[in-house]
This record gives sequence, C-alpha cells and structure tokens, in this order.
Amino acid sequence: MTDIQRCEIRPGRLVEWSLPAPTVEAARSAPDDSRPPAYVQEFHLRTARDARAAGLCAPGWLGVAFDLPGRVDLDALERALHAWTLRHETLRSGFRWAGETVRRFTLPAEAVALDRSEVGHFAEPATLTRYLQDRFDRAADALSWPNFLYTAVVRPDGAALYLAFDHSNVDAHSLYRIPAEIHQLYASQLRGEPAPLPPVDSYVDFCATERARADAIDGTHEIIGRWREFVARSGGVMPAFPVDLGLDPEGPLPTQRFEHETLVDDRAAAAFEAHCRPFGGTLVGALAASALVFRELGGVDTYRTVVPFHTRVRSRWSDSVGWYVGGAPVEIPVGRASGFDEALPMARSALRANRGCARIPIARALGLLGSDFRFDSPDLCSFLSYVDGRGVPLSERWAELRAYGLVRVSYGDRVCVWLTRLHEGLQFAARFPDTEVAGKTMRLYVERLRELVLSVARADSEAVVR
Repeated sequence: MTDIQRCEIRPGRLVEWSLPAPTVEAARSAPDDSRPPAYVQEFHLRTARDARAAGLCAPGWLGVAFDLPGRVDLDALERALHAWTLRHETLRSGFRWAGETVRRFTLPAEAVALDRSEVGHFAEPATLTRYLQDRFDRAADALSWPNFLYTAVVRPDGAALYLAFDHSNVDAHSLYRIPAEIHQLYASQLRGEPAPLPPVDSYVDFCATERARADAIDGTHEIIGRWREFVARSGGVMPAFPVDLGLDPEGPLPTQRFEHETLVDDRAAAAFEAHCRPFGGTLVGALAASALVFRELGGVDTYRTVVPFHTRVRSRWSDSVGWYVGGAPVEIPVGRASGFDEALPMARSALRANRGCARIPIARALGLLGSDFRFDSPDLCSFLSYVDGRGVPLSERWAELRAYGLVRVSYGDRVCVWLTRLHEGLQFAARFPDTEVAGKTMRLYVERLRELVLSVARADSEAVVR
C-alpha cells in the first residue's frame, strides 16, 4: 500500500475512461434496487455527507497502479476495462438519498459503456501526479455517481494504469487482484479469445445477505456484549492510538500524512513467521510486538486496537470486488508479559476470543450499544491490518510491474497501519495525523517494531545454526 505521490509516476500521454452521459442518465432514472447497502457502505456515505455539511471535503478513495508492458492497443485495453467493469456488479450500482434513507440502484449490464478521452501529454511527473490526485478526488467521490475512474499513462514501451474507486466499491483484497484480472482480460482481447476468468458472485448480493443477518440480532447478542465490554474499558469510545500524537482536542480535524517502507526483507520475515506460526503466524506476532513497543513508548498496560478481517467466508466471494471487511476488538494485557514469547500467547488468546466479532458489521454493533457508545471522530477507529499478498495472482511480478494499492490521505485523527507480506519481505504502511509529535512517534514505532522482528528472526536463525 502507498499513496499516489509514491507510486513511481512517470511522464507520458494521459488517457481516461469514464461512464458516458447516457449511462449516467440511465442511473438517474433507474428504479430502486431492493438489495440494501451494506452497513459499512451506509456508514461511509453518512460520514462523508456529515463532513461535507460541516464544510470539510475529505477525499477517501482507494486505487491501484500497475504497468502494462509493451506497445499498448488502446482499443483492446478499453474492451478489457469494459469487460472487467461488467464482471463486478458493484461498479454499476450506486446510492441515492430518500430523506434520511439510503437506497440502492443498479444498472443492467447493457446500460454500461465506457467513454475514452485524450487528456494530453505530461512531461513532469509532479504535474501529472497533482492532476491525477485532483481528478480522482472529483471522480471517485462518495457522494456522487459514477464514483470511479480509469486512466492510463501511455508511452512507447507500455502504459501505467491508475484506477481509482470510492471506498464503497473496494477493499484492499479487491485492489490486489485487479492487476492480474486486467492483464488476463487485455491479453484475451489481443488474441480475440474469451478471457479464462471464472464467473464471480456479486458483492451487491453479499450486502443483502450480510445485512439481513445483522438485522436479525439485537443488543443481547454475545458479539454485541463483547463490543460493549471493549468500548466500556475504552471510556465509552473506540480506543485511541496508544501513544501521544500531538493532537489538539479542541482543534479542527488534522490533515494526515502517509508513510510506507520495507520493514524487513524476505529472509527475516520468513524467520519471524516461522517463530510465530505455533501461535497463529505473522498477524499474532505483529500484534504482540506492537503491544510491547507501545508499552515501551507509552507505558501501555493493555494494548487495545481493532483488527480488520475479510468477510469472504465462502469461496464464491474470493475474486469478487467489494468492501468485504469486518473488524474484531483486540485487547492484549501486555503489562503482564516478560517479553515477546510471553506476549505471543496473549495476542493469540485475544484474537481467538473476539475474531468472531468480525461477522457482525462494526457500524451495526456500535449502533446497538445505544448510549453506551459515543462517536468521537469521523474516523471510526485506529486499526492494525495484516494481509499476506503472496498467494494473489501475479504478485510475484508486482515489483517488476510497479503494482501498488493506493490510499488517498486527507484528514483524520486516527492511525491506520497496514502490514503486507510480499515476496520481497514485510511492508509497513500507515496513515496518521500530520503533526510533529505523531511523526516522531510513528518513526519510533517503526524502528522499535523492526528491531523486535529482527531480534526474533536472528534468535531463531542462530538456534538453527547451533
């Protein structure tokens, strides 16, 4: 994961694909879809609307960047992008307001087309980067539809694709699978053959199923009880990031910054993973290590955070584009740990106890808490996410293809941490408030986390040698 400033944008001729006027007009007159928005989608839309009403425009789109090597046939690429758009129903589905109710509409596949436009040549990467960010801010907006845009920077030796989506359409897992699907569809178009991609189930159908299940529970459900206890121990709100960020509690919502770097190389990541495997693997190890670091930096006795988990519980959702994410509250009593090996089983127990909470959307769970919970930030929570990308198709070529997941960073007072296992090692990425204190704090966090991971990896390697 990175942001658009750090994804190696190079000069070239910019081409865009968007939905044409007839498709947009068809959306305006489309009937309501009986399938409701997911709770996470509705929360996202309401938060964006409230922020806009308060005079704050806080872009929050996600995107993907990757290269398409070789002289590019734009007609074939356009057909590939169109086929990919039709493959994922969420991209032809949007929302409208009826008073305070959010209602879905969905266009039939035959109503969706793509319109290609030539923007022009950009000689300076910085100018092109600014243009793309501004363009995506407008085109991938939560409160408008269509809410995505496809672009390509074309050069004689190939093209770099930059695709942006409002978060309501995609999650990180969706982004990671896009390069392989577009490559396959494009290659098939060049050959004039059907693409060898199996059908995928619709995220829109998933939303209806998930919402019906979530609506069937009430405040007496065991999962709601776990959230109630977690929130109560955090003072009635979602837990703050456990170290000082230099925030002014009376000030405006701060701007954020983004940082990403390789935490450790493949060899160290593999050794760390092997050490943690009896307790659940790298995610458990990362939680245990983070808890120890925060105890050192902030005197934390109990490390509280939210861990995202995908909700693609059946294989038919594996390749589907959508926002398939739930969250689990995690509490690690790190004050009682003598070191990393004692923190590991604590982290494992914390995950095992509450991982099932991810089955109920966080927005639904918190809504059922009533007066026991209060929102204190437009950012729902700070979190620590771990994804192993090595099994994703084409991931072994991500470095060669300059493939990145993109995060738009604008405003927020929470800290979001992404740890991604790549073939090259373990990557750290984070967005956090852009204050001097937060910058120093996050730098210390990364350095201490790296030192701890390396110390575990070295100890295991030395034990093997002995």
